[in-house]
Amino acid sequence: MKKLILLLALISINSSLFAQNTIERIEPPFWWVGMTNDSVQLMVKGEGISSSSPTIASNMISLDKIHQVDNPNYLFLDITISKDAKPGTIELEFIKNGTKEIVEFELLARRPNSKNREGFSSKDIMYLITVDRFANGNPANDNHPDLFEKVDRSYHAGRHGGDIEGIANHLDYLKDLGFTSIWVSPVLENNQETYSYHGYSTTDFYKVDPRFGTNDEYVELGKLANSKGIKLIMDMIVNHCGSGHWWMDDLPSEDWINFGNKFTQTNHQKLVIQDPYRSEYDYKYMVDGWFVETMPDLNQRNPFLAKYLIQNAIWWIEYANLSGIRMDTYPYSDMDFMNDWACAVMNEYPNFNITGEEWSDNPNIVAHWQKGKVNSNGYTSCLPGMIDFPLRQALQNSLTGKNIFKLYEMQANDFIYADPYNFVVFLDNHDMDRFFTQVNKNIGQFKIGIAHVLTTRGIPQIYYGTELLFTNDTPDHGVIRRDYPGGWEGDTVNVFTGKGLTDQQISMLQFISKLMTWRNEKDVIHHGKLTHFVPENNVYVYFRSNDTEIVMVALNVSDVDYTLNLSRFKEILSSVTSGKNIETGETIHLTETIIVPGNSPLILEIHRE
Repeated sequence: MKKLILLLALISINSSLFAQNTIERIEPPFWWVGMTNDSVQLMVKGEGISSSSPTIASNMISLDKIHQVDNPNYLFLDITISKDAKPGTIELEFIKNGTKEIVEFELLARRPNSKNREGFSSKDIMYLITVDRFANGNPANDNHPDLFEKVDRSYHAGRHGGDIEGIANHLDYLKDLGFTSIWVSPVLENNQETYSYHGYSTTDFYKVDPRFGTNDEYVELGKLANSKGIKLIMDMIVNHCGSGHWWMDDLPSEDWINFGNKFTQTNHQKLVIQDPYRSEYDYKYMVDGWFVETMPDLNQRNPFLAKYLIQNAIWWIEYANLSGIRMDTYPYSDMDFMNDWACAVMNEYPNFNITGEEWSDNPNIVAHWQKGKVNSNGYTSCLPGMIDFPLRQALQNSLTGKNIFKLYEMQANDFIYADPYNFVVFLDNHDMDRFFTQVNKNIGQFKIGIAHVLTTRGIPQIYYGTELLFTNDTPDHGVIRRDYPGGWEGDTVNVFTGKGLTDQQISMLQFISKLMTWRNEKDVIHHGKLTHFVPENNVYVYFRSNDTEIVMVALNVSDVDYTLNLSRFKEILSSVTSGKNIETGETIHLTETIIVPGNSPLILEIHRE
């Protein structure tokens, strides 16, 4: 009997020590040894966790500081990973009222040479993909029992079922076209009741949306893409989260969300950031205001949230082997935080690349954010590159207004930028009219736009479907982001097989692919000097040149052929006699004049003699 009582007592003690788990999550969920910054802050979420006593029994990690916050269901732990630490599993112990809860925290090995990974650059051509609308590789994941919105392909603003597997299945198609990197729209969980397909309302910063796939599938997409010479670029958002984010029902602190977690819309007046005469009222409503009620604006001045977001970016780079980040809504976040964020990422990965979205047609506003820019307000930045909205707008205006001087004039404004060669140049994206719509379905103007983006300085980006002459009859984003033909079983048109394509689409695919394939082998386009001449008679001529090659580009936006006198260009062409037309392959003699066809681009490849 005494033995039975003793056994029951031991069982009772054991049950007390290992009571039902109270810890819901630890983020980041794991980390790596050998990182440049060996300090990590863990966010621990669990009912009443702040009254526990955490310890780490390991010589690989030291627990430096324990932070309590307003909410007793959170703890923030500052840890340092030893420089000598080896990959393995660490036990984190949480003791409360005599009970002990043990959580395993894994330390992983980094990929070889991870720190020195090469980011996307002017050597690359970027393909922007809206995941939900590109291809449905796995119909079984279209819906998920724990997530609100279900697939409804008949609704233009609904989920259509595109996923990570759909992209992976068609990487060879993208490679054959000539693309060398893919900017994939946000893939993280968006558990919103409606309008969740676009991915810009994150509800879990460490989890891929199950309707797109799994974390492992995203990692495998990067591996497969890399094996084919294609880089993976992640679309990130730190300005806001989704109203369905798991922490919204139990915020870590009262200042986690701007304006006290009460919807207050941004004024969108981005000029106040640089305005020397701005009011603090206007500035606050720009930076702290929300986009919409379903996108709570994050307060990056909270040090715990700031650290959380910085670590999340580094975690995804290391975990998914990323080659770049496109940062959404860059000026809407706290600008000092954004500098800390960019500096932390670039310190860990010195050869990485990031491009920031500053949607403004004013080059002075865009220039403010890039590394190396000397600003009158003293702001400095670690952000390597920007998306070139001013040049895109000037190109559209030049084509539709038949006034190519606007493009020349904006290109001449490059003196404002610290490094315009690291700008992403583009024709359209997921938030604006399709380029073929912008130019009123004018094929000649469309080809001029493609030629310019692929030959000017910077990193070209093509939005999925632009190569197929996608159009939209309404500015509704759900229509702009239409399904890619052939991405769904039963599609009557299939671009991957060529079924149902029009002659115009086939011709444009051939033109774009030929030009991109040529560009991929041309260092003179990747790094060559840009020299341009003031347009005459609506013909804009510019050159890319290095020690061995010259590329001559002439854009004629008038409707008639133009006889171009070459004497103006002797400083570039003095030692050459001929060039090759990239589109037709014919040899063009460069003696006195050449003909530039009306409403067309002319691209000549010239070898120095």
